Amino acid sequence: DRLLIASHIKPWAKSNEFEKTDPLNGFMLTPTFDFLFDRGFMSFTDDKKTILSPFLSNMTYSKLGISDNKTFSHLPIDGRKEYLDYHRTEILKR
Repeated sequence: DRLLIASHIKPWAKSNEFEKTDPLNGFMLTPTFDFLFDRGFMSFTDDKKTILSPFLSNMTYSKLGISDNKTFSHLPIDGRKEYLDYHRTEILKR
């Protein structure tokens, strides 16, 4: 847990005052996942599966040990679906 980073789902710059400090507008991610998530190379479905952007190669994802459609059962989705929808439509590179 010392390596985890608090990552906004809807970016700080795009959030209103409430969203900036809403604890539901965030995940605790490893540095690699935080980087990919913040830059739109990865997102999550409402059923906790990864969505990988085609802007990086499958070889790159493979070297990072990340695969598409992988379930993260401990990912806290409840209360975050609206933020995740924003992330998938506005941040994820398609």
